[in-house]
Amino acid sequence: MQPAAHEKPYAVEYYYKVKWSCQNEFLTLFRKNHLPLLMKQVETGRIASVGIVAPRFHMPEEARWDYRVTIVFKDVASSMQGDSAELLKQLYPDQDTFKREEQRRFDIVLAHWDLPISIIEPEDR
Repeated sequence: MQPAAHEKPYAVEYYYKVKWSCQNEFLTLFRKNHLPLLMKQVETGRIASVGIVAPRFHMPEEARWDYRVTIVFKDVASSMQGDSAELLKQLYPDQDTFKREEQRRFDIVLAHWDLPISIIEPEDR
């Protein structure tokens, strides 16, 4: 029996366009301050998987993005459980440094957008 639609995995792609020459700094800060939070949520089962990709070649500036983070949540309801304040305090006891570094990460972002996507299963053959 197929799971109900609200019980199926729910995927969202998060795109980041970063100021030129700041791509490595963004990725370093992302890996330090955001990825551990996501991986903790993988451990708890809220998130099924996290993937990060970057384009290999340049794109036209108007279409350019530097990083795409794809998060597959356990289901739609899991994607709405967004209160991670306590977990952030546990992961980052030095909240002043954490907040300063997160502010810097977003200061170098030129554009950011979230795109919920539908996971389409290949046809049976």
